[in-house]
Amino acid sequence: MGEATTSISGWTFGRRLVHDYSTVLGRRQYPGGVNAMKKITAPIPFAGSQLDQTRHVCAFFNSAEEEYRVLLPFIKDGFRCGHKAIHVVNPDQRRDHLRRLDEVGIDVAAALQSGQLELRINRDVYLPDGRFDPDRMISAFEQLACANSAEGYPLSRICCRMDWTVKDQSHVDDVIEFESRVNDVWRRHEDAVICTYHLGQFRGDEVIDILRTHPMVIIGGILQQNPFFVPPDEFLREFRQRRPHRSASPAAA
Repeated sequence: MGEATTSISGWTFGRRLVHDYSTVLGRRQYPGGVNAMKKITAPIPFAGSQLDQTRHVCAFFNSAEEEYRVLLPFIKDGFRCGHKAIHVVNPDQRRDHLRRLDEVGIDVAAALQSGQLELRINRDVYLPDGRFDPDRMISAFEQLACANSAEGYPLSRICCRMDWTVKDQSHVDDVIEFESRVNDVWRRHEDAVICTYHLGQFRGDEVIDILRTHPMVIIGGILQQNPFFVPPDEFLREFRQRRPHRSASPAAA
């Protein structure tokens, strides 16, 4: 993939990303993702493919309509399978999100009452005291994953809307590091974790680093094993060397 510029638009970058992705698919593979633990539960159908050994996904979208077109069948199937649903959404997204679930036949009131559906606001989850603490978040997601068996669910399907990261540009690099580190949690659990990013809100270099922290990716509405994924030890060593330069560079949209 050619070097991205910070001034490229999200839509244009998305088109270029799809094209460049297709040219290298298969060149660089990490079988089983991040030393993935063998999964006991069956593979999960999702976005034209399946989630099996690795289930940490970055999903790039150009609009909310595209996002829900891909996610809703996956979410509905999770309720049918008796999986827990944990949805982390924007503060102004809650009502619309519940409406969309209702429109595809999910009994939202019953799911909320039983606890099968947990709906959380992203800034409350990631910034409970106004700051992002990667260590605290690693611990929080470990606890989420470990709660499944105690609550009687075989696994959780977790969908996290990541818009909050661009409200304060200082969070982006910390989140990229977190996305790499948290692979160690998800390789040890059955959960499927979908981190959704809208391309128009992030710089091109940020999109590339987000892509490199997830073993699975959705681009153009299709789930693929990610040939750009870099194992956490390697990625973090390289990324931390670049961070001072990134912080000093202009944050053009």
